[in-house]
Amino acid sequence: MREFPILTAILMTPLVGALLILGLPRERTRAIRWTALGFSLISLGLALVALARLDLSRPEPQLVERWVWAPAIGASYTVGVDGISLWLVLLTALIFPLALAASWTIEERVKEYMALMLALETGVLGVFLSLDLLLFYIFWEFTLVPMTLLIGIWGGPRRVYAAVKFFLYTMAGSVFMLVAIVALWLLSRPLTGTGTFDPQWMAARLSPLLAPEVQRWLFLAFGLAFAIKVPMWPFHSWLPDAHVEAPTAGSVILAALLLKMGAYGFLRWNFTLFPAAARELALPIAILAVVAILYGALASYAQEDFKRLVAFSSVSHMGFVMLGLSALNPLGVQAALLQMVNHGLSTGGLFLLVGMLYERTHTRDFRELGGLWKALPLYGGILMVVGFSSMGLPGLNGFVGEFLILLGAFGSTALGAAAPALTVLAAFGVVLAAVYILTMILRVLHGPLPERWRGLPDLNGRELAIMAPLLALIVFIGLYPHLFFAAMQASVQQTLAALAGAALAMR
Repeated sequence: MREFPILTAILMTPLVGALLILGLPRERTRAIRWTALGFSLISLGLALVALARLDLSRPEPQLVERWVWAPAIGASYTVGVDGISLWLVLLTALIFPLALAASWTIEERVKEYMALMLALETGVLGVFLSLDLLLFYIFWEFTLVPMTLLIGIWGGPRRVYAAVKFFLYTMAGSVFMLVAIVALWLLSRPLTGTGTFDPQWMAARLSPLLAPEVQRWLFLAFGLAFAIKVPMWPFHSWLPDAHVEAPTAGSVILAALLLKMGAYGFLRWNFTLFPAAARELALPIAILAVVAILYGALASYAQEDFKRLVAFSSVSHMGFVMLGLSALNPLGVQAALLQMVNHGLSTGGLFLLVGMLYERTHTRDFRELGGLWKALPLYGGILMVVGFSSMGLPGLNGFVGEFLILLGAFGSTALGAAAPALTVLAAFGVVLAAVYILTMILRVLHGPLPERWRGLPDLNGRELAIMAPLLALIVFIGLYPHLFFAAMQASVQQTLAALAGAALAMR
C-alpha cells in the first residue's frame, strides 16, 4: 500500500482551509476565525507526526514525495524534509496558529484576512519542503502576494507605501534568482537531454563542471534574492517600513519566518550548488553580517517607536545567523540554524507583545509609555523573559545560538585571519543588544505610571495561551539545546563535507 503523503498533507491543509473559508458567508466571522485556526492546528499536528516518523541520524531528505508534472522540461513536484529544514517546518507550523489567534481582534474583511493567512502558510511551508528548484521558486514567489496584501489592506497609515516597497524589493531579487535557475536548467540540458531542476543532481553532476567565474555569478544571482529577504545590510531598508505598517500577525510572520527563507536559501542552494563561490565569498558575507549586527543594534537603540525598535533588532539578529553560516563549519552552521528558530520565537514574541500593548494604549511611542508593570504585571513579566531571550541571557535560547555562532566564527578557516577580529566586533553586538533591550524594558515597564494607563486590563486567557508555547520553548531550548543540535547534525555535516570536497576538487 502506498505510504500516506504526510508532507503534502502538511503543505496543503492550510490551502484547503483557505478555500473553505472563501465559501463561508462573510458575516459568519466566528466560524471563519475558528476554521482558520483549526486548519492551521491540523497542519501543526501533522508536522509533529512527521517528526515522530523521522530517523534523525540519517542525513538525506526523508518522507520524500515525487511526482513529475512537466517531463518535457524535467520539472517535478518533489518535497522532503531533513535536519536542515525540519525545525523551520515545525517553527512555521507553530507560529501560524499563534498569529491567527493573535488576529482575533481583526474586524475588517475577516474572511479575506484569514484566507490570505492560510495561503501564506502554504507558501512558507512549500519553501522549506521543496526539493526541486522550480517548485521552490514557485512557492517563494507565492508568499509575496498574500504578504503584500496583508500589509497593504490591514496595515497602518503608510501601509500602501510599505506594501509596494516590500513587493518591489522582493520581486527585484527574485528576478535575478529566476535568471539563475533558467541558466542552470540550460546548462543541464546537454547532460540530460531535457534539462532538470533537480538540485541534488545538479550538485553532484553539474556544479563540478562549472567554471569558478560561472559559479560566482550564479551565486550572486541567487544570493541577491536571499540577501534582500534576510535582510542583509545594505538591502534591509524595506524591513522597518514593512514591520511597522504590517498588522501584528504580519509582523510576526515576517520576523519569525519570511526572513528565515533568505538564510535557508543560502544554506540549501547557494552552499550546495556553488561550493567554490561559497568559500570565495564567505568573508565578504561575514563582513556584511558584522556590519548588520552593529548597525541594527545601534539603530534599535535610537528608536522611539516600540515596534520599530523590534524591527531593527531583526537586522542585528539575522546578522548573527549569516555570520554563523559564513563560518562554513559544523558549529557555526548548526548554531545559525538554531538561531533562526530562536529569533523566530523571541522576536515573534516581541511583536506579539507590541501588538497586545497597542490594542490597549493605541500608541507605541516610548515617550507616552512607562510604569506599566504596576498596571500589567503579567504582561511585564512575559516581556522581561522574551526580552532577555532576545538579548541572549544565559539559560535562555538566544544565548546558546549567539554564543556558539561566535565560537564557530572564531575558529572558521573559511574566514581566515579575519575570523578573530570579526568575532570580537560581533561580540559587541551582544553588548549593544543588552543596552537597547534593557532600555526598552525600562521605558515601557518602569517609572511613574501615567494616569490614563491606570485602568488597563492585563493579558487575558487568549493572550496567555498565545505566549505560553513561546515561553516554554524559549526556556526549553536554553536548557536542552543538544536535542535540537542532534537532529540537524548529520544533514549539516553531509552538506559541509560535500561543499568542502567540491570546492577542493575545483582548485
